[in-house]
Amino acid sequence: MGDSLKTLLIVGILILILWNLGAGLYYMLADKGATKRTVNSLTRRIALSVGLILFVILAIYMGWITPHGVGRAPG
Repeated sequence: MGDSLKTLLIVGILILILWNLGAGLYYMLADKGATKRTVNSLTRRIALSVGLILFVILAIYMGWITPHGVGRAPG
């Protein structure tokens, strides 16, 4: 998997997470609690966030991506 494809995948998932967060806000204001669309949207956001975290952990473990070490003490 190329570096640009990995970056595109991660950015795409982040955009989906933000989309679902915005949809949850819209549904909360528009539906006023009448439907479960807010809950469904925020549940998808949480699932995407957990999936992204697990993907990044797996990718680091498999060597597909390498952490860059910002904030790491020299040595």
